[in-house]
Amino acid sequence: MKTRFILSTGIMALVVLVISLASCTKLKDENYAAFIQNNFTPNTSDVAALVGAGYTYWRPLMLGRSNNSIFRTNEISSDEAVIPARPNGWVDNGIYRRMHEHRWTSDEDNSYQIWNNAYGGITSCNRVLYQIQSNLIPITTGKDATIAELRALRASYYYALCDFFGGVPIVDKFDVPSGFLPQQSTRAQVYAFIVKELTESLPNLSKANTQATYGKFNYWAATALLAKVYLNANVYIGTPAYAQCIAACNEIIASNVYTLEANQKTIFLDANEGSRETIFAIPFDEKFTANDADAFTLHMETLQPENQSTYNFKNSPWGGICATPQFVSTFDPEDNRLKDNYVQGQQYTAAGAVLLGTIGASNGKPLIYINELPGVDQSDEVHGFRLGKFEFKPGALVGMNNDFPLLRYADVLMMKAECLLRTGDAAGAAALVTQVRQRSFLSNPSKATVTGSQLLSGSVYNYGLRNHLTSTVEGGSDIQYGRFLDELGWEFNTEGRRRQDMIRFGVFTKKSWLSHSPNGDYRTLLPIPRAELAKNPNIKQNQGY
Repeated sequence: MKTRFILSTGIMALVVLVISLASCTKLKDENYAAFIQNNFTPNTSDVAALVGAGYTYWRPLMLGRSNNSIFRTNEISSDEAVIPARPNGWVDNGIYRRMHEHRWTSDEDNSYQIWNNAYGGITSCNRVLYQIQSNLIPITTGKDATIAELRALRASYYYALCDFFGGVPIVDKFDVPSGFLPQQSTRAQVYAFIVKELTESLPNLSKANTQATYGKFNYWAATALLAKVYLNANVYIGTPAYAQCIAACNEIIASNVYTLEANQKTIFLDANEGSRETIFAIPFDEKFTANDADAFTLHMETLQPENQSTYNFKNSPWGGICATPQFVSTFDPEDNRLKDNYVQGQQYTAAGAVLLGTIGASNGKPLIYINELPGVDQSDEVHGFRLGKFEFKPGALVGMNNDFPLLRYADVLMMKAECLLRTGDAAGAAALVTQVRQRSFLSNPSKATVTGSQLLSGSVYNYGLRNHLTSTVEGGSDIQYGRFLDELGWEFNTEGRRRQDMIRFGVFTKKSWLSHSPNGDYRTLLPIPRAELAKNPNIKQNQGY
């Protein structure tokens, strides 16, 4: 059964009442507080529901419907995916083109969505922490574990802020005075805070991997997040933390709690909550997380309207995001991930009839998705392979049922491999990469093996402008450890992370692809939303904006 953070009516009433007590508004009748403390002792399920409120912000932060949040920002600003202008729209005042061309401003929705949802999650964690620590929620069993979980969860939101904005205000209290304007911390200070919160929380976090801990920060999820923070330390603070990352990965590997799935598709099924590879997932449900902020709508965002009859969807898809052709061309034709992760070729109805296009130049012609794209400024229905890594359930609603694996075991193996590669153990790195590749070359197992010398070589990505106006050739052979960057792309495409990987390998602001040309190294960070600067004079804008 899928784990969901759905609050019951009784618990929701309690949450509302306790929030009221913890707010700055003073209640005249102080007996309300006495009533809660003297007559309510939350049981295990009550506590889980109260803490669960803090997790809900990860849905809109990562994938929320129509939100230009982490997934879309990391994908379409990278060399992996693009939202081109389509015959049926997807221009939206140029926001997707600006993201592709790295010409975004401090007024973009992307900055607002990531900033607001991350701080929404932080505020929710601070509120529940305050309620527990002040005994407004009198937890008698598992108090330390609950506090540790909330601190780890709060650290995950700060991880998102550190990655996208760098230096941001650190707010770790809920009972702040009226008119409080926090000071801005440096990126190094934010990094240190995240590491501190995670390391101090670990001793009190559960090591169980059960339905009760699914979608929550248990010991292993916090350790995997800590490894991810260490992996990016050289970007965040200018000092590598490869040894610390390896140590965190080794602990997860040695635990034998998680394992690689025999088939990568298992991780991304419609009912994927049982995957043995997932360490931390964001739960979604086609009915219970189906509003504008919470729904996972990748099938709607990538497929053409005609594909409604392919899967018998209840609604017609919108036809937008697709893979960048140059990225698709990097795959080995025998790599199962090329076939399993992308919708391509002739499209059919569920009954097997050939689908025809209905819009623009494709009207009346076979709907065949091809690995070609004129540019970010124009496209037709047939252009671009569509993102098909997550299973599209027949009869799906606007929202998908698939949970989103934010941290998984393959990532742990690849984080360790990257650190080994960067510290001189190319052979050790190659063994781990080969382990991840083996399930993807079943028809030709010999191709799964990769050598250390290969990982030390450049990328096979044929960088350069490649659109209907201009064609240039840059290639990727000059990228240090470029082959490893390729491996990350092949394994983790469509998982909302490509921008971060490109930044770590020094490619994000240096190379051209499709219609994108480099537009300043400062683009590794987003601008802080203009509205936040207006509200708090203590916050300074990121350089270049």
